[in-house]
Amino acid sequence: MGSRDDDGPTTEDQGYAADIHSIREAQVRIAPYVHKTTILSSTSINAIVGKQLFFKGAFKIRGASNSIFALDDAQASKGVVTHSSGNHAAAVALAAKLRGIPAYIVIPKNAPECKVDNVKRYGGRIIWSDVTMESRESIAKKVQEETGAILIHPFNDKYTISGQGTVFLELLEQVPEIDTVIVPISGGGLISGVALAAKAINPSIRILAAEPKGADDSAQSKVAGKIIKLPATNTIADGLRAFLGDLTWPVVRDLVDDVIVVDDSAIVNAMKMCYETLKVAVEPSGAIGLAAALSDEFKQSSYWHESSKIGIIVSGGNVDLRVLWESLYK
Repeated sequence: MGSRDDDGPTTEDQGYAADIHSIREAQVRIAPYVHKTTILSSTSINAIVGKQLFFKGAFKIRGASNSIFALDDAQASKGVVTHSSGNHAAAVALAAKLRGIPAYIVIPKNAPECKVDNVKRYGGRIIWSDVTMESRESIAKKVQEETGAILIHPFNDKYTISGQGTVFLELLEQVPEIDTVIVPISGGGLISGVALAAKAINPSIRILAAEPKGADDSAQSKVAGKIIKLPATNTIADGLRAFLGDLTWPVVRDLVDDVIVVDDSAIVNAMKMCYETLKVAVEPSGAIGLAAALSDEFKQSSYWHESSKIGIIVSGGNVDLRVLWESLYK
């Protein structure tokens, strides 16, 4: 099974936490556990955007399964712990179930009920935290100390980054002529993996981040040249409220070409388009890539003029339908 080298140096001379080699290793490691998602497209949406869009699902199970199946038996014996608002939490619970080890899941009390239900369904042991990242991290650390469980970080970890990067390898196999990829950004694990894979294979591929206006720390960080952490976030995209980590920031700083910021109304409109036109259920965090592609900010940039075939990474399909149904009858 091998073992995780959590204390070793980062790979490659540039100091990034992952690289194309670790991403290809992850692809092999997770192959038995991860479904290869299909590419979706729509001539109607293409006509609206004025470009060819290729929608590709990316599930948190990629990073979680790579992290958990990289553990040797001794490391795995005491289980794993993570903190997450939902999607990564469920992925860790599922990967741990597949490995046959316990999963301790720290979840903020404002997490959507549907995401909490997924964690329970996969047998995760839930520990509640306050909504702040500080609370999530401190409780996860306490669980580590009490149980000896290994931390599976939702984004700031080389195995998580490598696993998430495998989605680009699949995208390139399915659409070899892709020239631009739009990726949701929060803590930066997904976009770091995508950027590292893409730029290693074809440095000319443009990597654009899509970020909600109410949690635009990545955009602010790019401008400031350092990690910016907001005092609070306010967005419908609950899966995009984390801040960049010390492993993801260098990749975002160096390899992400731009950050497109969109407001919640644009995200909701894109979500509606996904339902009505693509016929897929996506949560706000998953619809933000389409929102970015439709935005005036993108269409007025040089990247829009230079792009022809655009990959849209769709990450997150957990919608709390109970809230939706209740809103219909108010």
